Amino acid sequence: MTDNVVPLFKDPTTGTHTLPGTPHTIAPEAVRPVRVWKRSARGLRTAVTSERTRTAARLVARHGLYVIGGTRITAKRAWDGRTGSRYERMIRAAEAGGNFEEAKEWEDRLTRFRAARHHRRMDLLKAPQDAVKSAAYGTGLTAGGLLLLGVVLAIANKDASWILAPLASVIEAVSWIVYVGTVVWGPTLTVGPWLALLALWGVGRQKQTAPTWALPAQQHDLAGAPITPSVVVTALRDLGIAPLRNAIKEMGDVGAAMLGPIRIAGCGVEVDVTLPSGVSTAEVQGRRRKLAENLARHEHEVFITLPTAARTVRLWIADSGALDEPIGPSPLVTDETTTANYKTGKAPWGQDLRGDAALISLYQRMLLITGLSNQGKTAALRALALWLALDKTVEFRIADLKGVGDWDMFDGLATTLIQGPTDDHVIDATEMLEAGVVEMERRIQAPPGTVFPPLVLVVDEAQVAFMCPAVGADKRPYGGSKATSRYFMAARKIHNQGRAVDVILWEGTQDPTDQNLPKLVREGAHTRVSLALGTESQARMALGDKAVDGGAAPHLLRQGLDKGTVVVASDGITIAAGQASITVRTHYIDTDTAGTIADRAKALRNGVVTAHTVPDVEGHDPLADILTVLGTETRVLTQEVLKRLAALNGKAYGRWSFIDLKRVLDGTGAEPYKSDGRMVIGRDRVARAVTNRLDEGSASAVD
Repeated sequence: MTDNVVPLFKDPTTGTHTLPGTPHTIAPEAVRPVRVWKRSARGLRTAVTSERTRTAARLVARHGLYVIGGTRITAKRAWDGRTGSRYERMIRAAEAGGNFEEAKEWEDRLTRFRAARHHRRMDLLKAPQDAVKSAAYGTGLTAGGLLLLGVVLAIANKDASWILAPLASVIEAVSWIVYVGTVVWGPTLTVGPWLALLALWGVGRQKQTAPTWALPAQQHDLAGAPITPSVVVTALRDLGIAPLRNAIKEMGDVGAAMLGPIRIAGCGVEVDVTLPSGVSTAEVQGRRRKLAENLARHEHEVFITLPTAARTVRLWIADSGALDEPIGPSPLVTDETTTANYKTGKAPWGQDLRGDAALISLYQRMLLITGLSNQGKTAALRALALWLALDKTVEFRIADLKGVGDWDMFDGLATTLIQGPTDDHVIDATEMLEAGVVEMERRIQAPPGTVFPPLVLVVDEAQVAFMCPAVGADKRPYGGSKATSRYFMAARKIHNQGRAVDVILWEGTQDPTDQNLPKLVREGAHTRVSLALGTESQARMALGDKAVDGGAAPHLLRQGLDKGTVVVASDGITIAAGQASITVRTHYIDTDTAGTIADRAKALRNGVVTAHTVPDVEGHDPLADILTVLGTETRVLTQEVLKRLAALNGKAYGRWSFIDLKRVLDGTGAEPYKSDGRMVIGRDRVARAVTNRLDEGSASAVD
């Protein structure tokens, strides 16, 4: 029996017993069930990271922190009202700022506050006794008054029961008040804490005590937000200057004592900041971009200058986007009655950042204006010339070394107008300046007290002259910055002595370097103006170290976006005390409008003949030149003829006097004669003399 027993085989995959050799099927691997804690963790992570959850969390945190912040502010206010902590904070702030006079004043206030508080506390000690007496007196008087009223009513009604009626009515009213109080007391106890909580929430919400991360998304963008003391102090604290940050933390008023009043200044606001000890003004100036970002402004919307007060910076903060708006038209365009006076007048050039009119005096001031290409340099320079042209006593000699017609409107207004970029035009411009030097020397040698009309020499794109490689017949170069350079030396001579006799040089250049704008030339200008530049080193070339160290920053103007905006260093324009420069947004006058203004200036003059080259001394014809300068006028004063001849050819006629003029005209039939008691030259006589000379020449040729 035992021999027939067959052992069974247990299948490990299914757990069943089978006979040996019996085929069996292997079950697929069982899928393990996901544990409950894993599913819970995944769901929790999804819930926590969802945007709805984040928004809800911010909402709860924000309003909860409003309550906490409101409680803190209310408690601080109560503490400040009951104690002298407010005065102590102000004392510490004044001492930290070095203002010991203010600290002494706050200390006196603290003493008076403590004395008044002591008197109040002493009065409180007597308050219970006084209250008992007052209650007894009040009760007796009230009861007596009610009984007296009852007696009056009893007599009037002839009924003794009215004696106690008023007293009974008062008792009944008191019972009703107590009843109402018992009814209202319960709900008041229930609602009161919630009302207090709501009040604390309102205080916190008003002061925005919640952190930035808890605020709604639309409140994160503060661009264009108003400038408040807390905003300024926070921006300064976060500049990254450790001594400044630590000083603000130590101040009892959290830095408010550093700030002067925030004043509206044009399209922005202005505030003076007194820096604490250990913080230099240069450190703050060097962080202009970060300060602007902390104030939610662009860099070009914040200007840092130095007023007269020591250890103080003045911040001008523009309204967001205000500097991108254009300013109004020039008064030269809007008011056709505008006049000019070289000596006493000021040109309406534009507006400063405050929005006030920027007026500049041009009297006896050499001028240099520079900037990058296509930033409005020529338009800004031309606007000054157009205003000055409205003074008919001013003579212009202009060399435009760009030559694209920007100065065309001065044809018939300037006595010399050279336009073009070639070496020949540079040679003409150089000779124009040299003729100006001759005129300057003639004026200097005149008798003391002699008054001369202003002569303004304008060279636009002067860098072309300095970089010109042409060399004259005398082997002297026209360009360059050496003592042999003709243009350079002529400019230097005018800078040195021209101002005294009203011979003035204006130059416009672009992209300044030491090569195209030599140091001696740029430092010879009394009025230095710069548009947008590329680097701080160029800004120093344009305006000088003093202006840049004082806050002038033309290199921070935006190329293309700040066209026509200039930084000016000059004593001819009103600059705030303690500052070395001013930023001006100039009026733009287009070419057609400039032509209209030039026509008004031409109408003030008696026909100016414009020379487009500078004639050589050799080969000139005095009689023909006299006829040329007489123009279309019937007769001209001899002094005016001399002036026009000098303008026409300074080399030949710059030193002429009446004797030279008379010598040329003697024997021609066109001699000077008197008209209304003054010596004049008649055009018809000179024309006849020239015609006769030509006829005589023709007859000689025939013979």
